[in-house]
This record gives sequence, structure tokens and C-alpha cells, in this order.
Amino acid sequence: MSVPLTAPSTATTVVSSAGPPKVPSFKHPLDPLTPEEIVAVSHSVRRYVAEKTEIKAVRFITSSLLPPPKKAVLAYLGIPLLSGEKPEPASEIVRKAEVDFVDAVTGESYNTILSLNGQDWAVDTLDKLPEGVHPQISVEELLLCEDIIRSDERVIRLAAEVGVKPEQLHADGWAIGYDDRFPGKQRIQQAFLFARWSRHENLYAHPLDFIPVVDSIARKVIHIDFPPNYKPKGETSLFDSADAKVDLTVSTTAPPPLEEDSLKVANRKRIPPPKESWDFLPDLLAQKEGFKYRDDIKPLHVVQPEGVSFKMDGHVLEWQKWKMHVAFHHREGIALSTITYNDDGNIRPIFYRLSLAEMVVPYGAPEHPHPRKHAFDVGEYGMGTMANELTLGCDCLGQIHYLPGSYVAHDGSAVVVKNVICIHEEDAGLLWKHTDFRVGGRAQAVRSRRLVIQQICTLANYEYIFNYMFYQDGNIEVEIRLTGILQVYVQGEDEPNSPFGTTLAPGINAHYHQHIFSVRVDPMVDGLQNSVVETDILPLPNAPLGSAANFSGNGFIARTTPIARAADGAREYEYGTDRRWAIVNPKKEHPASKRKAGYTIMGKGAGAPLMALDGSAVAKRAPFARKALWVVKDVEGPKGGRMWPSGKYVPQTRETPEDALPNWAKGEDNLEEEDLLVYVTMGITHIPRPEDWPVMPAEHLRLVFRPTNFFTANPSMDVPGANDSKSCAAFPELTNGTTEGACCEH
Repeated sequence: MSVPLTAPSTATTVVSSAGPPKVPSFKHPLDPLTPEEIVAVSHSVRRYVAEKTEIKAVRFITSSLLPPPKKAVLAYLGIPLLSGEKPEPASEIVRKAEVDFVDAVTGESYNTILSLNGQDWAVDTLDKLPEGVHPQISVEELLLCEDIIRSDERVIRLAAEVGVKPEQLHADGWAIGYDDRFPGKQRIQQAFLFARWSRHENLYAHPLDFIPVVDSIARKVIHIDFPPNYKPKGETSLFDSADAKVDLTVSTTAPPPLEEDSLKVANRKRIPPPKESWDFLPDLLAQKEGFKYRDDIKPLHVVQPEGVSFKMDGHVLEWQKWKMHVAFHHREGIALSTITYNDDGNIRPIFYRLSLAEMVVPYGAPEHPHPRKHAFDVGEYGMGTMANELTLGCDCLGQIHYLPGSYVAHDGSAVVVKNVICIHEEDAGLLWKHTDFRVGGRAQAVRSRRLVIQQICTLANYEYIFNYMFYQDGNIEVEIRLTGILQVYVQGEDEPNSPFGTTLAPGINAHYHQHIFSVRVDPMVDGLQNSVVETDILPLPNAPLGSAANFSGNGFIARTTPIARAADGAREYEYGTDRRWAIVNPKKEHPASKRKAGYTIMGKGAGAPLMALDGSAVAKRAPFARKALWVVKDVEGPKGGRMWPSGKYVPQTRETPEDALPNWAKGEDNLEEEDLLVYVTMGITHIPRPEDWPVMPAEHLRLVFRPTNFFTANPSMDVPGANDSKSCAAFPELTNGTTEGACCEH
């Protein structure tokens, strides 16, 4: 890159010229800012700041579209507020942008809103954020962290003491999490250190035993922490309640005062990083004695000789009766909007917006400074800014359409990720089948095709694969796959295994942790005015075995309760009653079942209760993780609607922000037949295995939205039956011709 630190390896290029403006500036009102628009917005902000403020130097952090009001967008697109009615009259839509930036001299943070007037972006508002409120950490700040630690004399000396040269030092910059020893106004990161013996070697195989804290405005190391060690248990242990056979080299897991020598407090010797390499790149693996790639895998190709079945018009996607807008967002990654289904000519809205709104990764080791490890990968860093440029035939298989994405760099230029979203079709097994088993009976089999909208994001050591999938039977699935490399810490040669982690290999320990996601659903099921109902499956009440009402004892019912007021909006799973929720439109009723048209949320298998205690930093900063589902009323204002479950500005928060989910789920506000938001919590608790090392096989999380009383009958009855003429016997010589001419028609 021509500009140092501007873009990571996951990005493609940098655009620094605004170029001539396009008229009109968008095809769809939710189209993201183009790279040229980002640059033009930056120019306008710089000009305004220079002419009308005392701000010293602008460091851009985020720059994105400020979406127009929902009703204006729906009117523009001709989507009615209630299925079957006429759409509202269209009104003018003003294209707006929202920018967060930092004064690179003072560290103070600002938010500004701009409007596109003709061909010029004009600043509407410029607000200074309160002290201690920080916009997300930029990619350049994460890269800067490594430069800062490599230039620090104390870090260099401490690394040398365990055999690491300055050029071998590497750092993963993380948000500080929670550490009230430091002033909230400082913009700081913690640096997890690793050694790398050669250019592309797996640095995570060589963790170091100390953790610097850096100030990214002052560009210096301001403190260094040394975690304690584990030792065999004496007469008593801090962890007697867990029946642990170990203790710490310190008497408390609390952080020591900043003025104390943290190595002396840790009460242990220095630990050199493990020497053994654990590589994953092919050329480095080939150098490993005895390593050999499998040679018995035959090619498997995805071929569509007649092309794909979907259509694209800019960011608008159509496939198998589905239509939606697909956009890149620096924070959410993929944002899907105005999702509709063509039900035999009736265009039925389902979701206004669907995206990942937040996630937290709390780690379970209690000794300081490890509790600071609870990364908010959406709110602190941004899934979009961490997204990969995807590779044809590797990340995405088959016939692929790509969409680009872009975000702002510190200098106001646009960092472009060329192929950041891939769209393709997949075979998804059988959609439905039935065989009449009687003599002479016939059968019909229909294969399922699904549309996949995919993005892959690298958050330092971890990779997240996000798949938004649409099916021919009206189902919508959000699948999250977790892979990459575990976050690890060094373990001493004679140190006993920690009860809060797994020793993966000699000298390498991975702490227990959780990945908890908040999926934001802005529903418009057959219109904007929706309700959420909770259903519990119960044995027939007050009807015991042998009673007249339930003589055989097999009766059970589905009891449905509307979530009626804001104070009841935070909900728990109840596995004993197989609880589920549905988003319904009370004005739309199925003609036969007489039940309200809706979409059921099927995510029970993806539930993971937060392990951090109430009152802990994690529980206060990630309140969404305390409940399985949240239902709140949307409230739109000059800066958009309610979006972020842990608040808009997440880095270095110390309490639950005012603009966070728990404060929306209060009071007596009505939640029935309203413009609602539904936040679904899903996650996993990861107890690392040696089999997760050195790179973790993908773990899967799935959340499904299933039509319930929405369609008259199975909407996929019109999907043609399966009859793939390219399928053939794997071993023809063993079939004796019995498969010759076989097909699916009976």
C-alpha cells in the first residue's frame, strides 16, 4: 500500500479521489456509500472542521450511509405498509452520511451528519461525544499497536529476556475491555504478544508472558501486565470450591495497583515462548518431517451449465420469489434489507432489515489481566472492516457473484474490499419426498436449492463465516461458522494445567470462552405493525392420567401468550416446555388454521447462557447476552432507529449504556401491533480441544426463521422434481447395469 497502515491484507485497494459525483447518486435508497462518496464526505468534513472549529487534526474512524426513515424507503420501493393494500405516496429521499472521527491530537471524539445537496455534501450537525465515549477501534489503530510495542525500550528488553528479538515481536491489538485503573478518556488497547521465527510462520504458536497496554493517541506503552502462574495446590486454594488441584502464585485475582511492579506482584519467573512451530501454510507444512497431504481426494465441481437462477440489479437480488437488498456495512458486515416474497403475485414483506448487531467473546480465566478479554467484535472493531476479500473456488464454490465493500481510512480515503460478499446457489439435499409404499405406488422427490449470501471476517486469530441462506419453502437461515486459531497464552514448563483452559500442546494454553451473538431482526411480516407471541408446549393442564379429559395421559397443547408490554420484552428459553417465539401480523389470518400469519424463530439449539456473573463487567457491557430473546419497540429519530444492543459506542464502556437493550425493555409501552425489533441471542461455549489446534475445524451455529400460518400450504409444491441426468454410479462395474436409465420420475 502507498499509505502506511491504511489497509490490512484482507482489503484490496485504497481510493483517495472523490471523482465526479453520480446523478442520481443511488439506485436504491439503502445503497451503501461508494468509495468516491466516502472520499467526498471526508473532504467536506475536513473543510468544515478547518473553517468552523478548533479541532486540531481529524482521524476518521467510520463513515457510512445514514439510512432514510423506513416508511420513506417502503414508499419509494412501492412496498405497502400492509400486504394487499396500496403503498404510501413516495416522497423525496435525501441521501445522508454519518461520520465518527477522533481529534488525533487531543483524543476527543466527534459525530457528524451530512446531507447530499445537489453535488455537494454539507455538514448538518457536529457533536462532540462525552468524555470517555469512544467510537470503534479502526484497523489502522490495531496495526499501529504492533508498531508501538516494537518501538518501546522496555518491551524490547522484556522480550529479549525470553529470547525474542525486536523484529520477531508481533502484537494483536485488542480493546482494553474493562480496566478502571486507567482514565476513561484515554484511547487505549491491550497488546497480546507473540514471537514469529520466520515471515509467514504461525505466530500464535509462540505466545509471550506479558501484556502491554498502549495509548493509540500518544502512541506509547503506558503499562505492562504480567499474569500470575498456576502452581500445585497447598493446604488451601483460591479455587477449592471447584475442587481444583492447583492454586495461583498470587493471593487474589484482582488487578494490582498501577504503581506496583506487576512482575513482582505476579510472584513467578519469566516464561520463554514455546519454540515448536505449528504451521498451516502449505509450503511451511511441506518442510515438516513426515508431513504428507492426502492424495485420495478426487475433484468435486459445482457446475451450472445454463448459468445461475438469481438476478442482480446493483445491490438488489432476486431469486426464487425472493427479493432483497444486499449491502456492506462497516459494523454489521452484511446487511439485508426490504426482504419480500412473491406469493403468486402478492408481494409480501417479511423483514425490513436482518443483520448481526453485536457479539461478545468473554473468556473464563479469572486471574488478572485475563478478565479484560471480552471482545465485542462488532461494536469495538466492526465485522465489515475486518471482512476478507473472497477467493473464487476457495472461499466460494460454483458460479459466484461478488459485491464490493468500502470503509474509511484515517486520512479520509476509502479502503476497498473488492469481493467482500459472495452470492451463490447450493444444493441443500431433499426439499420433500413421499413414496406410496403400496404395490404399484409412485414416488416424488424434490431437491432443495438454497441461495447463500456469504462473508468471512478475520478478527486477529479468529475467523467467522456468515451465511444468510434463503430456501424455496420460505425458510430463512442465519448460519455462523467459527474457525481460525484459538487465542492462547504461554504455559510454563513445570506449570500445572489451568482449570480454566486446555493445554493444547507443550507450553500453549487456550482459555475457556464463549461466542455470543445478537442477531437483529427488524420485522415487517405482511406489514410494519407486528406482534411477537411466545408458545409453550404443555401437557393438558389439570387433566391427569386416567381422567375423563386425558384418560391415556398423552394430551398436550400449545399455549400462546403475546409479549404485550416493554417490561416483558426480555425473554428466556424454557427447555421443559419447548418454548418458541413467532413474529406475527394480527391483521393477517390463515383461512384454515385461523391463526395469525407469521414467522417462527427456531434457534433453541444455538442457545448459550452467559457464564459471567450478574454485575460483572461482561454482564454490564453485554446485557443482550443475559437473555435469549429481546422484543422492543423501534423508535426512529434524526440519527436512525434503535440499532446496537450494547450501545452505539462500545469501546471502554464501564456500565450498561443508556442506548442499550435493557433500557429499551422497560416500562408499559405497548408491543402489540407495533413497529418492533427482535434481537435473538445465539452462541456457543467453547471448551478448547487439542483437535482445535493449530487451526480450528469450523463449528456451526444455526438460526432459522420458518413461515408459520403464512402460506396457504407448502409454497414449494411448484418446485420441479429432481432429475439430475449427470448423476451416475460411483462404481459402474459393480452395478450389473441395475442403475442404467434410472431417474426420479415414477
